[in-house]
Amino acid sequence: MNKIVLNIGLLAFFLSIIFFSQKGLPIEQVILKSFAIFVILTTLLGILVLLFLRAINKTSQKKSENLANIGRK
Repeated sequence: MNKIVLNIGLLAFFLSIIFFSQKGLPIEQVILKSFAIFVILTTLLGILVLLFLRAINKTSQKKSENLANIGRK
């Protein structure tokens, strides 16, 4: 899952390099802005993935507890 998040971040990084270079900005600003987008997007996607996985784990744990309780009766 982390590999997917990193690949999406890298895609955004290179697309933002293309976008900012088309605006005619100096190369330093292009790289700095693109790196900032990469860091922010990768961090946010990582947090979303963690929350999503925790929600899935919580749901599956509740289902397994319900099945265990049904089996005990």
